[in-house]
Amino acid sequence: MSTLAPLRLLREPSNASEGNQSNATVGAGGGWCQGLDIPNELFLALGLVSLVENLLVVAAILKNRNLHSPTYYFICCLAVSDMLVSISNLAEMLFMLLLEHGVLVMRPSIVRHMDSVIDMLICSSVVSSLSFLGVIAVDRYITIFYALRYHSIMTLQRAVVTMASVWLASTVSSTVLITYYRSNTILLCLIGFFLFMLVLMLVLYIHMFALARHHLHSISSQQKPPTAHRGGSLKGAVTLTILLGVFFICWGPFFFHLILIVTCPTNPFCTCFFSYFNLFLILIICNSVIDPLIYAFRSQELRRTLREVVTCSW
Repeated sequence: MSTLAPLRLLREPSNASEGNQSNATVGAGGGWCQGLDIPNELFLALGLVSLVENLLVVAAILKNRNLHSPTYYFICCLAVSDMLVSISNLAEMLFMLLLEHGVLVMRPSIVRHMDSVIDMLICSSVVSSLSFLGVIAVDRYITIFYALRYHSIMTLQRAVVTMASVWLASTVSSTVLITYYRSNTILLCLIGFFLFMLVLMLVLYIHMFALARHHLHSISSQQKPPTAHRGGSLKGAVTLTILLGVFFICWGPFFFHLILIVTCPTNPFCTCFFSYFNLFLILIICNSVIDPLIYAFRSQELRRTLREVVTCSW
């Protein structure tokens, strides 16, 4: 097995027959429609890197009391979500390898049950990852535009309620997705959720980017030399651009794949696009690797704590 279990269920439309796929391959260009043969080792390697990175982030936030704030709690939840993607992927790979080599012998019914559990776990982590990306965007927006009222708006109690709601909604939605994954209605809901998160982040980050640009313009109009504030504003603007770019590149192809499943399941060119499903999964796992670098490691306080964790300076 070379792909994540629940996402593999969405590899192709249920109404796309083998004959349709064969015709699609020939009609859409043959060679480049064969997809990519991505080895299991790459999935395992990326999963291990993601697991270690996100585990370090969680350990650092738990260790340093200065990081016990809603902002870092949201980052910690994002790290846990990404870590669950990695753990589930590694567990599935190990589980299937043991079955294929005869080391582990189980009844088919138990195998299906185990597969469903892994399916639900990964789907829940994917949905929660997207959700916490949106929550972090909202939190940053409040930090910038309502700085003086931030602690009264984003209280610890509200942060806890937000985190609990996301995990509960992710668990429920993943259960529904695994149960009715062949339903176009469910796929449309998943696509709509992604588009909502994309638009939300786009609107918030554009507004924050405009504020950073306004600060730079104000400083330039006063003919002042470069300052730390100016550098910070520029750095923040660049960071926001990176965030949106990474989010779209890593998640866009997979959700475009879902859109094609709903809109043109038997079209030759759409079927050709389906053959690159493994590549889309690799991008999702890469997002779990990149998230800590963007959201966590850019914090000086967190980097210092990470060094202490790595050197065991508890």
